[in-house]
Amino acid sequence: MNYGGYQRKSTESEDRQVLSIDSQKDKVKEIADRLGIRVSEENLFSESKSAKITSNRPKFKEMVDKLESGKINGIISWHPDRLSRNAIDSAILIDLMDREKLVEIVTPAQTFKNTPMDKFMFMLSCTQAKMENDKKGVDVVRGLGKKASMGIFPAQPPFGYKNDKYAEKGNKKIESDTERLPLIRKMIDLMLTGNYTPIQIREIANNEWGFRTPKGKKMGRSTIYRMFTNTFYYGMYEYPLKSGNWYKGIHETILTEEEYDKIQFLLGRKGRPRSKSHIFNFTGMMKCGECGASITAETKIKKQQNGNIHTYIYYHCTKRINPNCSQGCIEEKILKKQIIDEIDSLEIPPEFHTFAMKWFQKENEKEVSGRNAIIKANEKAYKACLAKIDGLSDMRAGGEISAEEFAEKKVKYLTEKKQLDELFGNTSKRVDKWLDTADEMLTFIENAKDKFENGTIETRRSILSTLGSDLILKDKILSIDIEKSLFPIKRVSEEIRAIKERLEPLNTIYKQKEFDDLCQQSPRVLGYRDSNPN
Repeated sequence: MNYGGYQRKSTESEDRQVLSIDSQKDKVKEIADRLGIRVSEENLFSESKSAKITSNRPKFKEMVDKLESGKINGIISWHPDRLSRNAIDSAILIDLMDREKLVEIVTPAQTFKNTPMDKFMFMLSCTQAKMENDKKGVDVVRGLGKKASMGIFPAQPPFGYKNDKYAEKGNKKIESDTERLPLIRKMIDLMLTGNYTPIQIREIANNEWGFRTPKGKKMGRSTIYRMFTNTFYYGMYEYPLKSGNWYKGIHETILTEEEYDKIQFLLGRKGRPRSKSHIFNFTGMMKCGECGASITAETKIKKQQNGNIHTYIYYHCTKRINPNCSQGCIEEKILKKQIIDEIDSLEIPPEFHTFAMKWFQKENEKEVSGRNAIIKANEKAYKACLAKIDGLSDMRAGGEISAEEFAEKKVKYLTEKKQLDELFGNTSKRVDKWLDTADEMLTFIENAKDKFENGTIETRRSILSTLGSDLILKDKILSIDIEKSLFPIKRVSEEIRAIKERLEPLNTIYKQKEFDDLCQQSPRVLGYRDSNPN
């Protein structure tokens, strides 16, 4: 018998707790001494390579060649998983046994000879190593994906940020590099002026500000371009790269998405794909009056000769129905003015507000009974969910389910409990929210203009949808079908003004009561409730 010794240690996480190569050599020599044999240095094969994939280990191939040539016919190794963690290399060794090129594989725990049972046990050991390796890979990918969805970038962050090295493994968050992040923001400010090129900014940062990388080196040409094109600085990142999966990070941001777009414009780029396109005020709400296609919007950035940069938003037909549609574009500020003019044309007298709130309070009494029924149903479901969670803990304590099954079911039940918690909160606030909505509807005209001009995108969209439906844009004019709105304010306001004019002045209790009675009886005032019960 001529034996060879094989030692392997990978730098990957799978082998971090494995004996070092020197320790494995000592084990091989210990086994050889016990067997009364000698393994020459030329037959000791040592390498630091992963065994997850085949054709990756030159020393393993050298050992196989010596087995094929008959120079050795036995292998001593610390464990079967040192020899193989993939199906191909395991099969190669078994094939050598079948052809009697390999007589036995010796490990401290077991000797595998050319017998059906020993070969089966060797393959089983290697297969188990492969399964553990594959499972670790799946767990790692799943863990990194979970971390990304939580808003924590699961890789090395760009300059200006660093991983919290003192945090528990698996819970490391991205911290701001207080030394470099302020300087990166200063570079961004210089770039936004439009008066500096990235190379000029790099020279200023390196030579005037003393900017250095974490390794103490000056910033390179490619580095500053990567910085100016990295969406991470405004809070978004793609993981894995080129996967199309975008996440919003919880790390500190140093520029806005609009500033990022301006920088891409100055760099002559179209900008990298992001998780979502720019959100415009009124996209998805209007149709083209010529071809019926949707109205979309786009941003145009214009740089003046004096260096000033101006951003314009234009709305136009997508032309998906008719590529030859002749409709042009309209600037957003002109579109907003048309909507404000529509708001100015409406009016709701305060007397009607008083009457309507009384009416909504009566309707509220009906709402209370419905809410109580929902609460009872939620309570029953909540108790059942708690019973599931308690039962799950008992099953785990009794060893009836594995740790993996326990973790999987626990996440499922806790998610269900969270949903029920939210239902409780939503239901308990349902009546108050309903009344608040009614009040907001009636004060709509009083505040609509100011909210439309100064509110958020969501507020503007809500106001426009409240004004009316069937929004048609044609020849740069927006048409709003007030009669089909969810809350027909114009029709109501016209009727109320007519009632008020008949009774003016409304300066007594009796006059107000008469006004309330006439509003109650008018099919145009509250009649819409029958056709829009929701």
